[in-house]
Amino acid sequence: MRYTLAYKTTIANQTWERLVKEYPDATCSLDIDEPYFFLIRAILSAQCTDVRVNATVNELKTLVSNADDVLKMGEDALAEIIKPCGLHKAKSKNIIKASELFCDKWNRTIPKDVNELMVCPGIGKKIANLLVGELYDIPALVVDTHFKRVSKRLGLTNSDDPLKVEADVTRLLTPEKWNKMGHLVVHFGRVCCSARNPNCDNCILGDICKEKNS
Repeated sequence: MRYTLAYKTTIANQTWERLVKEYPDATCSLDIDEPYFFLIRAILSAQCTDVRVNATVNELKTLVSNADDVLKMGEDALAEIIKPCGLHKAKSKNIIKASELFCDKWNRTIPKDVNELMVCPGIGKKIANLLVGELYDIPALVVDTHFKRVSKRLGLTNSDDPLKVEADVTRLLTPEKWNKMGHLVVHFGRVCCSARNPNCDNCILGDICKEKNS
C-alpha cells in the first residue's frame, strides 16, 4: 500500500471517527482552572504526569492566590513546592519568568498567539498549542510522546520531530478536529497503544495500522 496524501487523509479521518465514538469524553487531563494557574500546570507538565501536576498545583493554590503571590514567594521557595514534578529548579525559574510576563507584558491575560507565548522559557510549541487550544478553542494540535508514537504507527507521519508530526497530521484533518484529535490519540495511546506493550489484538484501529499490517 502506497501511503499517498489521499490515503493518509482517509486513515486520519477514520482514526478520528473511531476514536471519537470510542472515547467521546476524552479531554485535557490537566485541570483547567484560572488561565494563570493553567499556564503553571502546562509548564510543569513537561516530563511529568498530569495527575502529579494537578496535585502539585492544587497544593500551591493553598499558599498563593495569583501571580503576584508567586512572584513574592520567589524562585527557591516555589522550587521546593513543585519538586515532585521533576526538573524543579528549571521549572521554577520558568514559572517566575512566565509570571513576570503575565503581570508586566501580557496585561494579566494569556496571549492567543503561540509565537508570543513561545518567547517565554519553558513554553515550546506543544505547550503553546495546549494553551491556545484549551483556553481559547483556537485550532491547535498538541503533539506529545503518545501522539507522536501513535501517528507514526498508523502511518500518518514518518518523523520523530514533533513539529514535523504536527505539520504532517494537521494537513490531513480540518482545523476544527485538531484540538479533539490530540486528546483522542493521547488517550488511545495511554489505554491501548502503549510504547512497550501495545494491545494490538484488541485495537479498534488494527485494520488501518501501518505498523501492524506491514
